[in-house]
Amino acid sequence: MSRFSALNYDIDPVFHAANRPAPRVGVLLANLGTPDEPTAPALRRYLAEFLSDPRVIEVPRLIWMMVLHGIILRVRPRKSAALYKSVWTSEGSPLLAISKQQQAAIQQQLGDGYSVKLGMRYGNPSIAGALRELQKEGVRKIIVLPLYPQYAGPTTGSTFDAVATELKSWRWVPELHFINNYCDHPLYVEALANSVREHIEKNGLPQKIIFSYHGMPKRYLTAGDPYFCLCQKTTRLVQEKLGLDKSICLTSFQSRFGREEWLKPYTDETLEQLPKDGIKHIAIISPAFSADCLETLEELAVENRHAFIAAGGEKYDYIAALNDRTDHIAALVEILKR
Repeated sequence: MSRFSALNYDIDPVFHAANRPAPRVGVLLANLGTPDEPTAPALRRYLAEFLSDPRVIEVPRLIWMMVLHGIILRVRPRKSAALYKSVWTSEGSPLLAISKQQQAAIQQQLGDGYSVKLGMRYGNPSIAGALRELQKEGVRKIIVLPLYPQYAGPTTGSTFDAVATELKSWRWVPELHFINNYCDHPLYVEALANSVREHIEKNGLPQKIIFSYHGMPKRYLTAGDPYFCLCQKTTRLVQEKLGLDKSICLTSFQSRFGREEWLKPYTDETLEQLPKDGIKHIAIISPAFSADCLETLEELAVENRHAFIAAGGEKYDYIAALNDRTDHIAALVEILKR
């Protein structure tokens, strides 16, 4: 029997949705994901799923699976669990807690004509689970918004893969709109600029503002991934919106691992060099993250701060992600309505 047959298919959304009120539009907000708890077993499950994605690690599969299961998943989960524990909250991981706040705020702004769900590419709640919730509600039009302002294959592209994998098993595929980036949307740029402006008004103008984006191997860029260019564009648009001299704003890339060359300049090396060049006061922001998470709250706000101060820096300020700021929510709502 075909997997598309009625016997293997939940017919209720297809044949009975008309008998009850249904939202006109479904919205799937997607982000990277988080372990279920800050423990080594939970990190092992999460990292196994994350690092098995061929969009994330473009290495011959047999070789990579041997490295992943033979080395990385034996060593890294315990170290990562300790880092997650340092930022964990009573509501769980910061990324999940903030994403739920974003979901609730967007639902409130959009109103009853929309049904807003949250799905994580790795871990829970899953993208497949969120789509099935919309299916049960009888939604026939779905907008997918990966919360990555700058398109990248390992993030936005992988989200599309997850959505497609789920939908290809549906008998009745809904109308689908997939938003693959929004880094140049005027309201997103304005929200970023507002967050930087507010910081400057409170703390003074730093000598440098570092725009630190999550990194990726350089060969992804040479293979055609536009992420590097979109990051540069984001920095330029915010700098122009603020009316700052372009020499004040620097773009760098964080969170690299392994030995191959990644996108440069590297954030950690930049922060270690700046005090040697007489730059003692900096502010740092990470526009690639729509919500604060381990990479911002621990890596940027703590680890890299220590590196900058140890190198001779004097003042290091972390500017928070946009999270559920009113102007950020307004930007996302406008992007969805468009």
